Amino acid sequence: MIVKNEEESLQRCLDSVSGIVDEIIIIDTGSTDNTKLIASENAANVYDFEWIDDFGAARNFAFSKATQEYILWLDADDVIESKDRTALKELKRELSRDINSVSMPYVLTTNESGEPLFSLRRNRLVRRDANFKWIGPVHEYLEVYGPIFHSEICIYHKKDKQYTDRNLRIYENRLAAGETFTARDLYYYANELKDHARYQDALDYYEKFLQTKQGWYEDCIQACLKMESCHEKLNQESERLPALFRSFEFDKPHSDICCQIGEWMLNHNRHQQAVYWFEQATQLAIPAGQLTMTQESTWTWIPHLKLCVCYDQSGQPEKACYHNEIALSYLPDHPSMLYNQTYFKRILGEKYELASVSSVRSDHSDGGSEV
Repeated sequence: MIVKNEEESLQRCLDSVSGIVDEIIIIDTGSTDNTKLIASENAANVYDFEWIDDFGAARNFAFSKATQEYILWLDADDVIESKDRTALKELKRELSRDINSVSMPYVLTTNESGEPLFSLRRNRLVRRDANFKWIGPVHEYLEVYGPIFHSEICIYHKKDKQYTDRNLRIYENRLAAGETFTARDLYYYANELKDHARYQDALDYYEKFLQTKQGWYEDCIQACLKMESCHEKLNQESERLPALFRSFEFDKPHSDICCQIGEWMLNHNRHQQAVYWFEQATQLAIPAGQLTMTQESTWTWIPHLKLCVCYDQSGQPEKACYHNEIALSYLPDHPSMLYNQTYFKRILGEKYELASVSSVRSDHSDGGSEV
């Protein structure tokens, strides 16, 4: 791993790999706290690397210091939970040596129960002798090839630092130096602009990214979704649906796109069209090995919950209850769903069992659904 001033999180990360890894390589890029001391106390091999605004260079330096058969890379605010530690130990014993890379879900946020809300896949474990390289100074990626195994072992990101403009500054310094951005640079720069509420600038760079026609199709789809969000922030209502429909140029519909179209329809009281799009989302499955950001809830319970709302507002409580029962099967302790279970029992009476109902309400009065 590469680190700087990570004394608050480093021990937690190292504890989560204790007993699994055979060596620890830590590249320090200028810590002024106890980071290096903590690393040394955990028998890590610590190396200094002068920071040059280039994450790819720092990670490649880290990889150059590894000596074992495989390299597992982490950030200091990453954690491997107990169940995944067990699975990683099993993988270490059983993995075919023909495999060049193992991808793992990278969980960015969870719900109150610890279940993933947002995740993406990363090539997380790679053969050292494959000599894979990190590409890019910021939002770097590991260029891999050959046989890849898609594992369900999760790495949890538990960020405990305040968000900074570091990445944005790196991009803008590169622009100021006259550097020509790749398609990937354009996309991630647009993301940084959006995260800093520079929505019109973000739209301009998402458009430049799409116009290159060189972006990975998953990034193109996400760009369309993010452009819709920017239009919403800018009160450009007429531009929102076209941005979402544009995603269909790149692949078949994805659940997050379908849910967002359905949400637009629902908010404009177009219930029949909303039902259509939420129904589409319920019929989709997460593509195997998908490496882009995944909001798992849009592939599972959210479209059913939204269908419950649509049908409830349309005066079809049996259908509303049916879909909320499905939503509840994904999150049995969801408080709104449980609350509305009582609501539907009351309004349906004997029909409740036939509908297999539980309910969601939009407020805490006696008529409506809650999300």
